[in-house]
Amino acid sequence: MTTTPTSPRAAATAPERDWRALAAACTTVVLWASAFVSIRSAGEAYSPGALALGRLLAGTLTLGAILLVRREGLPSRAAWPGIVGSGLLWFGLYMVALNWGEQQVDAGTAAMVVNIGPILIALLGAGLLGEGLPRRLLAGMAVSFAGAAVVGLSMSGHGSSSVLGVVLCLVAAVAYAGGVVSQKPALRHGSALQITTFGCLIGTVACLPFSGVLVSEVADAPVSATLNMVYLGVFPTALAFTTWAYALARTTAGRMGATTYAVPALVVLMSWLLLDEVPALLTVAGGLLCLAGVAVSRTRARRAEPREEPAARVP
Repeated sequence: MTTTPTSPRAAATAPERDWRALAAACTTVVLWASAFVSIRSAGEAYSPGALALGRLLAGTLTLGAILLVRREGLPSRAAWPGIVGSGLLWFGLYMVALNWGEQQVDAGTAAMVVNIGPILIALLGAGLLGEGLPRRLLAGMAVSFAGAAVVGLSMSGHGSSSVLGVVLCLVAAVAYAGGVVSQKPALRHGSALQITTFGCLIGTVACLPFSGVLVSEVADAPVSATLNMVYLGVFPTALAFTTWAYALARTTAGRMGATTYAVPALVVLMSWLLLDEVPALLTVAGGLLCLAGVAVSRTRARRAEPREEPAARVP
């Protein structure tokens, strides 16, 4: 009878944790979708490395201030390998490669190539973290990837593409997947705020070679582009990466990766509302497929969570 109180209490709090994690994931997806609109403006005045460094500086300053106010301090030593890995791969390499790649290829091609990232996350999570590959997750990701491909195809042909651009987008996808899988174990040894803050700091340090370019470009850039760069650092980086880490700590890397397939659908909607870019019917259909796939991948997570949770806590 002594072990029974813990089980009902865990079961009672599981729905609350689920809703908090889902709300955090939704916040991340919405802010990351908004980033594409801001990158389009800031990218006209800033080169890829300078934009990445400016964004990371704004994010690091914001996160550092919050960390000091909350007095959370340093994470444990065991968290640092994951922090360094995610900082170099995701905050550093991913942002530079994506900014550069999107200048070399049209938006549709970039979307199709970068969206192999969630698939790589699921595969790496299964192979390195022992998360497994549930059928519903695989089915949902297949539907979402098909939707992302449809969105990409409908947007292709409106710009130039190059082999270098495709390679850079592929590098961004691999760096994104590697960064997420590196970050997941670190979240066992530190809070979401700690892991995000110091990961962002590592990425900032890695991008310091672009500081001279950033200083020269700030002088010539329009205020709107600079404000968009700051927005990218404060919201899609500082806030969204923290809510991402919070949600990632409470579910598998594969399921979190699948959730980001909602981003293409939201980008289409935001471009329509904010930039007056009326989407084609094929684009809308692709966006709906993305959302349907996310729904499929999340459905099994809700149903299976109470049964899977004891096993998930073994590590």
